[in-house]
Amino acid sequence: MGELNVAKLRTKKDRANYIYHLINDIEALDIMIEKGMIEDGPLRIGAEQEFCIVNNQFLPESNSLELLKEIDDNHFTTEIGNYNLEINLDTLELTGDCFSKLHQQLDALLDKTKKAATNKNSKIVLTGILPSLSVNDVDEQSMTNVERYSLLNDAIKASRRKSFDIHIKGVDELNLLHDSVMLESCNTSFQMHLQLSPKTFVDNYNWAQAIAGPVLSICANSPLLFGKELWSETRIALFTQSVDTRVNSYLLNEKQARVSFGNEWYTGTITDIFKNNISRFRSFLTTDFRRDSVEMVHNNETPKLRALQLHNGTVYPWNRVCYGQINGKPNLRIENRYIPSGPTTVDEVANMMFWVGIMLGKPKKYNNIHEQWDFKDVKTNFFNAARYGKATQFYWNGAYVSSHDLILNELLPMAYKGLYSVGIIPKDAEYYLKVIEDRVAGNNGSEWIIRNYRNLLKKHKGYESTQILTANLYDKQEKGYPVSVWNMLNYGDNKGFKAKQLVKHIISTDVFSVDKNDSVHLVLNIMKWKNIHHMPVINSDRKLVGLLSWNDVKDYLDKSSRNYVSVSKLMKTNIVTVDQYTTIETAKKLMKDHDISCLPVVHDNKLLGLITLNDF
Repeated sequence: MGELNVAKLRTKKDRANYIYHLINDIEALDIMIEKGMIEDGPLRIGAEQEFCIVNNQFLPESNSLELLKEIDDNHFTTEIGNYNLEINLDTLELTGDCFSKLHQQLDALLDKTKKAATNKNSKIVLTGILPSLSVNDVDEQSMTNVERYSLLNDAIKASRRKSFDIHIKGVDELNLLHDSVMLESCNTSFQMHLQLSPKTFVDNYNWAQAIAGPVLSICANSPLLFGKELWSETRIALFTQSVDTRVNSYLLNEKQARVSFGNEWYTGTITDIFKNNISRFRSFLTTDFRRDSVEMVHNNETPKLRALQLHNGTVYPWNRVCYGQINGKPNLRIENRYIPSGPTTVDEVANMMFWVGIMLGKPKKYNNIHEQWDFKDVKTNFFNAARYGKATQFYWNGAYVSSHDLILNELLPMAYKGLYSVGIIPKDAEYYLKVIEDRVAGNNGSEWIIRNYRNLLKKHKGYESTQILTANLYDKQEKGYPVSVWNMLNYGDNKGFKAKQLVKHIISTDVFSVDKNDSVHLVLNIMKWKNIHHMPVINSDRKLVGLLSWNDVKDYLDKSSRNYVSVSKLMKTNIVTVDQYTTIETAKKLMKDHDISCLPVVHDNKLLGLITLNDF
């Protein structure tokens, strides 16, 4: 869990005190490693489950604090979005049936959540990005009312001094200017923790980087954002941009984003990894410090390294090094942050077992991987996996190999070997790794979502399609079968819920528009070519300034003067408009009352689309 008792760094004294403790923590960690105080074994696993809260319309429900109070369990904590919560699972020794035990606890805690959610007319959905999220759900009004989040938001905004410019291009393209870090709340993950020996930690960290691409490719399930089809795992692009403190001038030393895969292999000691992050990224927050870490180590006490952990909590590599302690003994672990939440708990535990198995089953030929492979090949593999999922070709050990062949022929056997080496029972290894194997032949979450979304769009508009899709995700999640065996949806698979009909459900967003200085001749031809009867007039900021109908321009069909008449001469400027969340009944009444057949849909007077009588 992140440190919640924090304050913004405001004064020189605050900064000096924080930096003193931060550097002191690094020194203390160096001493602990040198003295052999860091626990060498037994190895352990742990996980964090993030999830979405939805209402009966399968839209985000901002009631996390109410739900948290209802659940009343210390395993739960908040996230930045008020429609998200997180479960912190117990740490387990890595042996025997630890994975099925972790699975049992996860299901039990989610059952507890579901009961509380039912009392609040809510439901729980496990997915990397909730398909039914819209841009309106990620404003600051939806931020969880916890000071840590507002402080972090203010600090990052102050560092950037400009809006977040989000650009993600996949099959569709998303261009968005956003004014807060709330876009981070779109991402929900299943964060996996693996404790490792300090003796081989740096080499194993590099191995975790090397395998990230192939592991991600089979686990991807976040292809949609705001109704647009982007990457197989869109979280990777979105999270990178949503908390980026850089501006175009690259202030200070921040030449890479706070969310990053990294730029190079790590060599040297474990503390060099932390030192690199401290050197690159400035601190935003502080907390109260009561003890000197170095003094505690010299007194054979285990420090919490609070300054170091606070800084580490504001830097987000996809594989993050974490310091912690269990029963008073310090340990080091890798936190895998790139795996999405869901779509079922079976899938999540299978993902975890696959990753842990590969980590432990590394053949000797891959020792000192940093001396054999170019880091840029590994980084390319990771981002290709995020874009293309199972369709990725990986550059692996000097040759190109498909995701299918790499997983089946090398990584799955490696995972079995690694799991058996620490005593994982064959029953668990075979059950969960079979889930991964079946995904190779069937669908992963990303493919299932995309295939069904495209089918739904043949009969429904985008907004309703995302609701139906989310309803079916929920239904199949509740049945518990892994995604590889999910069947495809029929057009009418709305799972018994009837969407409250809003303008957003019927809006046409693929709209042709003109400028007020365009000629009527051009407008006439566009209307004829595209068989349309209404033409909005917008300015360079996409603000609606007028509206033309066929009746306004048809008299110029046979007049040569049309070449010289501008749109501004004929357009109507007294326009009746609606918001996208207006009910359809209200929109119908507006059309009837004003005797019109078209309503522009606007937000802050910017054109979003049109609805006409035909849309009803």
